[in-house]
Amino acid sequence: MSINEARAQLILALRQQGIRDARVLEVMETTPREKFVSPEFADKAWDNQALPIPFGQTISQPFVVGAMTAALGLKGDEKVLEIGTGSGYQTAILSKLCKRVFTIERYRPLLRIAQQKFADMRLHNVVSKCADGGLGWEDQGPFDAIILTCAAPIRPDTLLGQLKPGGVLVAPVGQGSVQELLRYRRREDGIFEEEELMDVRFVPLLPGTSG
Repeated sequence: MSINEARAQLILALRQQGIRDARVLEVMETTPREKFVSPEFADKAWDNQALPIPFGQTISQPFVVGAMTAALGLKGDEKVLEIGTGSGYQTAILSKLCKRVFTIERYRPLLRIAQQKFADMRLHNVVSKCADGGLGWEDQGPFDAIILTCAAPIRPDTLLGQLKPGGVLVAPVGQGSVQELLRYRRREDGIFEEEELMDVRFVPLLPGTSG
């Protein structure tokens, strides 16, 4: 099967699984996932499955990427914080749907690889750093939207504190092998509304940096 056929098949599958946001689907169709997977998995780049990347991390299943991205409800003018750059695939998706992405990765070698991909793809609205993602990026906040691509053990209050009134945070939350994907909305009065979206499996959010 050619890349074009595999890509078309994946987008059809995402529609069938309930991804309805046309902008998200278009960006996922035109973002070359094969550039973000490890070379040994290049033939599976457009499969609807998570794939391993270095340091025990993963590039998320496209359905989960689509669902989490759609849950943010981006319109195009937002400032977004991403916790867990990983392969850079989710970052690239976000960069085409908002004004600016600030992304944090704890594994320095992973971040260097992702940064090179951002440069190669001319993603000039991505700002990245190696840091403890659980602390967020306070001096660049507050953010219109925040997304975690790793599982917070409990409600991520530090990150919620960096969310603008009216903003949305989407994160896997839980300490087991299966977590709950939650969407938090910060009301204008500062109160957070919590919504359960689905069960997911993510690597844990870890403190500190590595490498």
